[in-house]
Amino acid sequence: MAHSSRVAMVGPWSVFMVLVILNGLAWEVSAAGECGRTPIRSAAASLSPCLGAAKNARAKVPPACCAKVNALIRTSPRCLCAVLLSPLAKQAGIMPATAISIPKRCNIRNRPAGKKCGRYTVP
Repeated sequence: MAHSSRVAMVGPWSVFMVLVILNGLAWEVSAAGECGRTPIRSAAASLSPCLGAAKNARAKVPPACCAKVNALIRTSPRCLCAVLLSPLAKQAGIMPATAISIPKRCNIRNRPAGKKCGRYTVP
C-alpha cells in the first residue's frame, strides 16, 4: 500500500510540473511572437536611431535608421509592425502614423506598401 500512495502523491505533482513547463513554453512562444526568437524589446532597441523620425514627420530620417528598417523589412516585416504597435513604442512617445511613413521617407523600394499594420497602412 505504501507504494501506491507514494505513486498517488507523485502523480499529481508530476502533472502539475508538466503543466507548469508547458505553460512556460507556451509563454515563450507567444512572447517571441512576430519577431521570432528576438524579444520585442531587442527589436525595438535596434530601431533607436529612428526615435526622432518616429515622433516628428518633419525630422530627417538618419541613415542608420533607414538601414535598420530596411533590414527588418527584409527579414521580418511583421516584427516592424509589432514594434510600432507595441506598448514600448507608446511609452517612448512614438506616433504610429508618423513611424509608419519611415520606410517611404527612407526611399526603401521593397517596403510593403499598401499593407496594413493595425489601423495604419504602409505608404
